[in-house]
Amino acid sequence: MAEEEGPPVELRQRKKPKSSENKESAKEEKISDIPIPERAPKHVLFQRFAKIFIGCLAAVTSGMMYALYLSAYHERKFWFSNRQELEREITFQGDSAIYYSYYKDMLKAPSFERGVYELTHNNKTVSLKTINAVQQMSLYPELIASILYQATGSNEIIEPVYFYIGIVFGLQGIYVTALFVTSWLMSGTWLAGMLTVAWFVINRFCYLLMSASTYTFMMMWEYSHYLLFLQAISLFLLDTFSVEQSDKVYEVYKIYIFSLFLGYLLQFENPALLVSPLLSLVAALMLAKCLQLNVKKGSFVAKIIKVINFYLVCTLTITLNIIMKMFVPHKENGHMLKFLEVKFGLNMTKNFTMNWLLCQESLQAPSQDFFLRLTQSSLLPFYILVLIICFLSMLQVIFRRINGKSLKETVTLEDGRIGERPEIIYHVIHTILLGSLAMVIEGLKYIWIPYVCMLAAFGVCSPELWMTLFKWLRLRTVHPILLALILSMAVPTIIGLSLWKEFFPRLMTELMELQEFYDPDTVELMTWIKRQAPVAAVFAGSPQLMGAIKLCTGWMVTSLPLYNDDDLLKRNENIYQIYSKRSAEDIYKILTSYKANYLIVEDAICNEVGPMRGCRVKDLLDIANGHMVCEEGDKLTYSKYGRFCHEVKINYSPYVNYFTRVYWNRSYFVYKINTVISFQS
Repeated sequence: MAEEEGPPVELRQRKKPKSSENKESAKEEKISDIPIPERAPKHVLFQRFAKIFIGCLAAVTSGMMYALYLSAYHERKFWFSNRQELEREITFQGDSAIYYSYYKDMLKAPSFERGVYELTHNNKTVSLKTINAVQQMSLYPELIASILYQATGSNEIIEPVYFYIGIVFGLQGIYVTALFVTSWLMSGTWLAGMLTVAWFVINRFCYLLMSASTYTFMMMWEYSHYLLFLQAISLFLLDTFSVEQSDKVYEVYKIYIFSLFLGYLLQFENPALLVSPLLSLVAALMLAKCLQLNVKKGSFVAKIIKVINFYLVCTLTITLNIIMKMFVPHKENGHMLKFLEVKFGLNMTKNFTMNWLLCQESLQAPSQDFFLRLTQSSLLPFYILVLIICFLSMLQVIFRRINGKSLKETVTLEDGRIGERPEIIYHVIHTILLGSLAMVIEGLKYIWIPYVCMLAAFGVCSPELWMTLFKWLRLRTVHPILLALILSMAVPTIIGLSLWKEFFPRLMTELMELQEFYDPDTVELMTWIKRQAPVAAVFAGSPQLMGAIKLCTGWMVTSLPLYNDDDLLKRNENIYQIYSKRSAEDIYKILTSYKANYLIVEDAICNEVGPMRGCRVKDLLDIANGHMVCEEGDKLTYSKYGRFCHEVKINYSPYVNYFTRVYWNRSYFVYKINTVISFQS
């Protein structure tokens, strides 16, 4: 009996492709075998939209709330709205007073073009010196602020000072929003963004430092290329270890070059940008890319070429930077290199300016209180935990690349390899570089701390990080994926609740507490200058006080609290001699060489009794002048003159021959510098 014949069965034998055509056909067949994903259901799309909407709303709300908090804190701290204009302007300290004064000058100018011209050819600020203030102090933020103030009609509804500080607070709010979004994108949950903002607010710095740092980063910053240099190093290391596509990295390099040359043109051909290490590094990377050979990845030759490429980039960077400095005339930041040499113990100096900079609190190593504050808010412990896990996972990835193993195109949660994400490696390298600098110079902590907040919040909210840790621990008792998901939600929630319980009452106390800014002596001094001093008068004194005089009165001064110009640094050192053991004739010659008409002696500097004896202004002057033994073996030069700031107050010859006291209060003594000298016996 014959069996019923069924449908024919087609048998296929899969063969290995041998030619390039076979490879292409195999690739196409593989792609065709992949099932086409179906469209996501409407409820899934709605959930995604709701998640993104709520996250964006939380990010914007966090930024706005932080800006409002700063505004309220500023009002409570200085009682700003109840002050007269002069008292408000006194709250601007140091170099911030100079920047705000130029903002005022722009508003007073008959036209924007005329205001810019007067700033670029400014001879009304520093005596015997015409400066391009826009180039030297990067005044583009002030120019933009003045345009916005007048273009938006704000001059009819708000005072200039409120508009100015409003921009500062607004930019700080945008900064917080950016931190929120960065942490959200890295972790995949906006809960990390909320934790980032909470840690950032709790671990903020004092108001003045925060305001200064916010202002410094307003669109243009004279030292921004140094920070970009660190970013370029991080990208270079990513490319070296082949954990990121080279094309993407070199697109960023092109942006760096474009930004440098655009900045060079906009900053009136600023030579500091041409001799910056960033330009040399990026140019070296571009040249090295042209010399790269296409070699099979993972081979021994490829490894050798990687080493050669690394050496070539380093050598080319140094060589190009030296060549640029040989052909491009520049004076910018020469004092910075000398400062770093002394800071790291490579050189010794008795120079007043260098030692004075070393004594500034912001340029010293962080204190124990700084780390204690970070630990009390639980930020530092979690940051160290996240950094260690990410760093070790990153090393694993690098060793795999060195051994020729390729990275997975998609890393799943179950893999537990958080170090395979290029963005994680970039941020780890970047935070290590910034942290290293912050450990040497405390002032750089305002750049590093936001990174600490973002990285720590991302880590504790990321299931990948916990899964990576469980893979190393070989956890068996509980399902690791489930535990990682639970911890990524539970840990940040617990941290948030503890921060709310402990620190929210403190923040409310700060906002409720009225702090009175009381400085009647400075107000009286500025009032006297505006009423009694001639309009053409030139004042001499400490740079910080001169900045306040320039802002509050508009009178010309001999020096400014700016430290990026060698001539201004030399002026500051010479004017500070009024607190040294020099003769009345020496001080008179110094002051008249700068065409000064009035001298202001500050009692706080003359009678300074700081905890660091070697860092008082008068001590640094005595060391520089040889009137004090600093190290064993130093030669002591005896001075037959008393300290000038003390002697001039006694009103006896020869001091009265050169100087006539015209005003004084508890803090300041103003002396008119005599043009005609009558010597008494």
